Amino acid sequence: MNKEIITQKINEFLVEEFEVEPGKISAEGNLKETLELDSLDYIDLVVVIESNFGFKVKPEDFIGIATFQDFYDYVEGRVNAKELV
Repeated sequence: MNKEIITQKINEFLVEEFEVEPGKISAEGNLKETLELDSLDYIDLVVVIESNFGFKVKPEDFIGIATFQDFYDYVEGRVNAKELV
């Protein structure tokens, strides 16, 4: 799966699941602040990632994720690693 498809898929489920305006999502934007995430929202985000991309997410995976670009890169890396197996 290529980067553009992954980014599009992520943006679609963020708009749907977190009711954020598509125009508020930008690569350099702060993920937590833009989506107004609290601890329960992170659980929802994990469930959506796992169901859409088919890999398990650990809470510590979010430690280095601040921007949407960080998030896209994380998902892309995990998807590509899964495809290599």
